[in-house]
Amino acid sequence: MAGFTLLHTAQVHADRFDRLAPEAGLTHQVRPDWLERARGGIDTSLRREITQAVEAADGAVLCTCTTIGEAAEDAGALRIDWPMMQEAARLGGPVLMAYCLDSTAEPSGTLLRRAFGAQDPQLACLHLDRHWHLFAAGDGGGFARAIAADVLQALETAAFGCVVLAQASMADAAAAVRAGTDVPVLASPELAVRYLLARG
Repeated sequence: MAGFTLLHTAQVHADRFDRLAPEAGLTHQVRPDWLERARGGIDTSLRREITQAVEAADGAVLCTCTTIGEAAEDAGALRIDWPMMQEAARLGGPVLMAYCLDSTAEPSGTLLRRAFGAQDPQLACLHLDRHWHLFAAGDGGGFARAIAADVLQALETAAFGCVVLAQASMADAAAAVRAGTDVPVLASPELAVRYLLARG
């Protein structure tokens, strides 16, 4: 897995990947300003910066931010959520997709539908923006617990083929959700690491 560069918009994601693949020697670039700028839409200037970062990176590039993922993919990077969306398509719908940021919803939904191809993912979206302040304040534990509680509550309302935790920041909620349901719960970091290890 040597020779991979990861683009992040929060340091916590770099730390997460170092824990998931401690022997890989990953190179990290952390740009929290990109997420702030992208939340209102990715303009030409930001797209240029992302493209330049991908083109200048050493080896293959993985983008861990869903909001800027499409722009990074256009420049040649792998999107962190692509392996997850492929797994969701393998499991089949209906899909419950949980996310916090409005800027995540469209790119994640589009990528999910791409993975499903001609099939209908029967997508149900769970917007959890009210919990984002916990992540932004560095309260990862509180954020994960709040996400897990709301996802489990949503799972009581209908039958789903799988749960997609659309943002990498939500990955720590996966274990708590899995403990409370038999529905497969997908988190992008672990699936992306498996994908990269297979390629390496």
